[in-house]
Amino acid sequence: MEELHSEAQQAEPPAPKIIGLTGGIGSGKSTVAKFIEEFGFPVYYSDDRAKDIVNDNEDLKVQIKTLLGDEAYDENGLYDRKFVAAKVFNNTDLLQQLNEIIHPAVRIDFESWIKQQTKYLVFKETALLFELRLNRQCYKSLLVTAEDNIRIKRVMDRDSKTYREVEAVMEKQMPEKDKIKMADCIIYNNTNLEELKEQTEKVIFAIE
Repeated sequence: MEELHSEAQQAEPPAPKIIGLTGGIGSGKSTVAKFIEEFGFPVYYSDDRAKDIVNDNEDLKVQIKTLLGDEAYDENGLYDRKFVAAKVFNNTDLLQQLNEIIHPAVRIDFESWIKQQTKYLVFKETALLFELRLNRQCYKSLLVTAEDNIRIKRVMDRDSKTYREVEAVMEKQMPEKDKIKMADCIIYNNTNLEELKEQTEKVIFAIE
């Protein structure tokens, strides 16, 4: 019986390798994530899950209101992203405290999600992969990047923002040159969707 038990343990599939997927505003990170799903690999959308968690987790609500005030949630009890973004935009300490509240809850949610996955690779999409040093918890990091002027134009077209508004957001993010130095894999999104999809396929299937 002991031998059978040992064989059963050996037959368990290995844990999937976690690939951290990141990219600055206008880089095309979300598009690459969709392509990855098309190629059959699961993607955990950290930023989207965080939006759900701050509304669903009552303990988090209390902590966020204590930090930012009751206005952090609107009259319907929903997280007020505009208010919060304005509150922390020029306050690095406050932003760090907010991240320290939200990200542990996202990590727990991710750990629960990954237990349900069966593919040999899973992708964790997060805007702050390097800023929060989450890449240390990943097998590899994958950066989606593009030239600054291209990224700015994309966001201006998408969100109807001015050049200066987009530039101000970008200035708050880690410089692309620093991310490029830290990334294990890089996808350059400077041309078109067809080229982006081809690059994505080539990069993810080269990961061993």
